[in-house]
Amino acid sequence: MKVGGRDVWRVRAYTDTLAAGREELRKALANIVREAAARSWVDAGKAERWLEKLEVGLTLEEGWPRYHVGLKDGALVVRFGSTDPDKIKQEARRLMDMGLEVGKHFTVKMPEGGDAGYLYIRREGLERAAWLSVYGSGERQELAAKFVEYILQRAREAGEEVYEKASKIIEEGKAWGSLTLKGFEMEVEVDGRRHVVKIINGEAVEEDRDGRKLLRIRITAEVGRVEGEHIVDRVVREYTITFGRYGKLNAALGFAVARADASGGREVDAERLAAVIKALSGRAPRIRRMKDGTIIIECGREHLEGFARFAGLQAP
Repeated sequence: MKVGGRDVWRVRAYTDTLAAGREELRKALANIVREAAARSWVDAGKAERWLEKLEVGLTLEEGWPRYHVGLKDGALVVRFGSTDPDKIKQEARRLMDMGLEVGKHFTVKMPEGGDAGYLYIRREGLERAAWLSVYGSGERQELAAKFVEYILQRAREAGEEVYEKASKIIEEGKAWGSLTLKGFEMEVEVDGRRHVVKIINGEAVEEDRDGRKLLRIRITAEVGRVEGEHIVDRVVREYTITFGRYGKLNAALGFAVARADASGGREVDAERLAAVIKALSGRAPRIRRMKDGTIIIECGREHLEGFARFAGLQAP
């Protein structure tokens, strides 16, 4: 750009673009950055980030920028950072074209004051991309398949533990909707008692209550207790589990309340619902008994992920 009408020109180039250049250019630029840092012409932290990119280089695989894939406190981190706002916008657009939603599947922070911006792919986003890579259609399916393959490649480069974590999340995403809910039947044990659970129907409905997103999972099931070779006390009813995000960690939690008017009363109703949840998710829920007699059945992310294997029980 020309400055103030004077014969002074400036060329603006972003570190991501430079780091993808030839090795000779990257080495020369790295020496300049080191000298600038030594003379305190540039912030030390910023210089360190620039040097990391310039020394390692950015390999653009199949048109994808260099995503960081690693672990933090045991959780998978999938992140792309850049000081170039156009690259952030371009990558956000690609993710949306794939079928991911801002705020739900990934978050965006634009660069400010010379600091890098970033795209952070949430676990839900990677699971959704994995599902689209199998069950999507047309360009979405193709784009998602390439993205998933690339993230697995970056995870493999980061080490065995990272690769195993990424693979597990991707396999869980691909399993969404792979099972048929209606007619599903299973025998499970809850508190030492065996039950046979037969699913009649179910659905997942997303609602907005006072600006808060809720997911209501409704399941109609027949539950009977096993006594010897017989199934007794078969009861059919609809159960509703309401999921939301709570606490500083924004954790996904679901709650249901046992009904006092159900056959057998609250305790038996809670046991039947626990059997339904365990049959569908593979894990028994937490049962909390309050002082006023209320019985609350509590589910976590692991139950939500188990439900998502069934067609009709995934979040819209």
